[in-house]
Amino acid sequence: MNRIVVVGASAGGLATAEALRRARFEGAITLVGDEPYAPYDRPPLSKQLLKGDWQPERLALRPAADIDALGLDLRLGTTAIGLDRNSRQVHLADGSLVPYDALVVATGVRPRRLPGCDGVSGVHVLRTIEDALALKERLRPDRRLVIVGGGFIGAEVAATARALGIAVTLLEAGTVPMGQAVGDETGRFLTRIHLAHGVDVRTDTSVHEIQSSAGRVTGVLLSDGSVLPADDVLVAIGSLPNTEWLDGSGLLLQDGLLCDEYCAAAPDVYGVGDVARWHNPLFGTPMRIEHRTNAAEQAMAVARNHLTPDQRRPFAPVPYFWSDQYDVKIHAYGHLRGHDEALVLQTEDAQRLLVAYRRGERLTGALAAGLPPKTVRAWRSLVAAGTAWTEAVIGAPVA
Repeated sequence: MNRIVVVGASAGGLATAEALRRARFEGAITLVGDEPYAPYDRPPLSKQLLKGDWQPERLALRPAADIDALGLDLRLGTTAIGLDRNSRQVHLADGSLVPYDALVVATGVRPRRLPGCDGVSGVHVLRTIEDALALKERLRPDRRLVIVGGGFIGAEVAATARALGIAVTLLEAGTVPMGQAVGDETGRFLTRIHLAHGVDVRTDTSVHEIQSSAGRVTGVLLSDGSVLPADDVLVAIGSLPNTEWLDGSGLLLQDGLLCDEYCAAAPDVYGVGDVARWHNPLFGTPMRIEHRTNAAEQAMAVARNHLTPDQRRPFAPVPYFWSDQYDVKIHAYGHLRGHDEALVLQTEDAQRLLVAYRRGERLTGALAAGLPPKTVRAWRSLVAAGTAWTEAVIGAPVA
């Protein structure tokens, strides 16, 4: 094990390199990133950076001295375009070949785009610093922003834009924003918050076309024939895993890089972060999680399992995510998608909510909004223990 190559220089990739060094791996570590920046934090893109509270430099995950201390072969601003597992080499867009003894795939995701929008000024996605800065330049009080997609990114940008005094319309194809991720009850709660802050929330609504004139967006044509005038449009309709460079490698690709419970996709090949779909034995199901905490935890698991194979352990976390919308902070633990029931345990006003989630006869998650973080943390151990639903909700921990 002389050289480990990590492809992807975001939170998961950097966390992998750090975990390897903490475990006293003294071989070469090559960290490949397609952006020219040192690893940076993405959650603030839709909030602090977009609002103007932070400058781009503040997004750096580590000071430059800490990155230097890792002793990395750092390849920034270049993209991996292919993988030859027979010769154990990663092909880069600059024509170079990077040999490896072990490979960590941490290439993340990219935004889905609407067809016919390429080259239209004023149509945005949000994934990178450049994306955020381009949208930030347009967010002025005299402009109208239409957001297509009511998931985490769309909802957070709606909150940020309203704080800047911009007219916002939020379009959601489902019955409620964020419904697929957190369920209808939580989605209705969040809808009320956005409506109270002046967002025009439209659900069960699909987009037929983005209209433009002279190469600039002018409006959004909906499937019912109505048109929403727009100065800018943010497309936030989900993401696609960056796995195309692995085509032909023999690795299994299905909505991400398929990995086992040890996060291994093949001998000496691992997946970390948003791109990895691994089998989580705690819930008995494969999952791919696009949240910062999971990337960091998965990176540590991969480093441990690779360096000490005789002591390897399944990666079986209780997933965690958070979201800030206006002055409401949302925290959740567990596997919320595909639940059979979402039980509201506490809702005192428009700013406070506690929900427990069931799949089969088992508690699988909990979400709190506007409540102290310790409220939902108390549920984490119940989820981790595989607590029966009836046992969990009787005498349930509430604020």
